[in-house]
Amino acid sequence: MKIIFAGTPEFAVPALAALISAGYEIVMVLTQPDRPAGRGMKLKASPVKLLAMQHQLNVLQPVTLKDPIVQAQIAQVNADVMIVAAYGLIIPTATLNAPGFGCYNIHASLLPRWRGAAPIHRSLLAGDAETGVTIMQVVPALDAGAMVSHGVVKITDTDTSQTLHDALSVMGAALMVQAMADLAQTGSLTAMPQNEALVTYAHKLEKSEAAIDWQKSAEHISRQVRGFNPFPVAQTILKGEVCRIWMATHQPGHARPGEVVNIQEGITVGCGEGLLHITELQAPGGKRLNAQAFVQGHHLQIGDFFSSQ
Repeated sequence: MKIIFAGTPEFAVPALAALISAGYEIVMVLTQPDRPAGRGMKLKASPVKLLAMQHQLNVLQPVTLKDPIVQAQIAQVNADVMIVAAYGLIIPTATLNAPGFGCYNIHASLLPRWRGAAPIHRSLLAGDAETGVTIMQVVPALDAGAMVSHGVVKITDTDTSQTLHDALSVMGAALMVQAMADLAQTGSLTAMPQNEALVTYAHKLEKSEAAIDWQKSAEHISRQVRGFNPFPVAQTILKGEVCRIWMATHQPGHARPGEVVNIQEGITVGCGEGLLHITELQAPGGKRLNAQAFVQGHHLQIGDFFSSQ
């Protein structure tokens, strides 16, 4: 079975690697163009491109798939199926219909909940008890295709967007390999339509959402901290400077919002309801530090205050 794989970031790498390991013929890899990155702003290849190059695969990096020349290039490889994982470009109907068996996507949520750009972050921010991966047919409407299979991941009080990202990318790879095995064996995949009444949208993250309001509950702020790890990172003000908080959990208790009430084995801060227990944070221009190192290096004391921006 000949496959076109369309993906760009680290999330898509396990799926491409798994398909290669399973012995499928990857006739083309679509990934976004190289982007400037780092201090020197040199062009950097996507993680998917780097893996594809290691295996001498045919890589195409169009700026858009709406170009008829690009669409012709895709059609010429005569793929049986296209697999999409966090590609990042709109796929026109003509390209979706080019492969004989259609196009399937690895989506990092339990559809129809959290269609859209930031499903992992939104599930954490909303306090969902679980998230997961859905293998779905790709249709012109955003994440609206029928569902082939799904896997579930429980969300713990210490999960971050990064830990969920890593778990879901591996799960999605396994589910897609199984779907392709079923497709190769039977020539079709059973798919269930989504319940439109249950749809929610995972809107793109805004940096302004990362500002901590200490009047909020500790549970809310903990989800904010973990949901914005590793990007854009929750922020607060400490001693007149912006401080980034990388990891925190919530616990019962009472204190004035923003007040530091304990600096043993972490930094405990009052909130509108409950206490926030911070275990990793970062000062401007500094490295990420565990709470104890931060307390010692920045002379943090009980009675100091974190404030909202």
